[in-house]
Amino acid sequence: MKKFILIIALILLGFGAKQTYLSYSKADSTLYGLENKKIDLFDLSDPRIRIVYFGFTRCPDVCPTSLAMLSGALNQINNNTLTQFRPIFITLDPERDSPEHSAEYAHYFHSSIEGSSGSIEAVTTLADRYNVIFHKTELADSALEYTIDHSSYFYFLKPDGTLITKVPHTTTPDPIVETILSLSQ
Repeated sequence: MKKFILIIALILLGFGAKQTYLSYSKADSTLYGLENKKIDLFDLSDPRIRIVYFGFTRCPDVCPTSLAMLSGALNQINNNTLTQFRPIFITLDPERDSPEHSAEYAHYFHSSIEGSSGSIEAVTTLADRYNVIFHKTELADSALEYTIDHSSYFYFLKPDGTLITKVPHTTTPDPIVETILSLSQ
């Protein structure tokens, strides 16, 4: 009888874990990019590895430096390798960063970087999934009104959203290039 109860408990535990995973992976994570077109970050028909960077367009230093390093890395790899990757910028400030604005900002750094925005719920869901730390900080006596303090990593993801690795903020493209080359086929 104990074995039967244990088997039932394990089945229920496995079913519960599967349901939790499915509900987490299907949580609202809808993003939009250029011309307000939907960006499906977890499109299984697109085999490219995602290189995701979370930031915001009014960031005074970390985001532009990071996107410049990503651009530098993308410029150092050949076109065949580049076609294996899908670089995506996700704004952490959807209140001010529209999909169009985020896309224009990302394209400023490199034409292959997709810029995206979504609801605060969608952005928070994605940020939480990858343990991105961010919070809004009010700026007294500033025309900006607030800033977004955030962690700075490049997240390399499989098409299903599984984290392969992450590269911390860097001041040279080299660590990004090394990671791209190690993951290319």
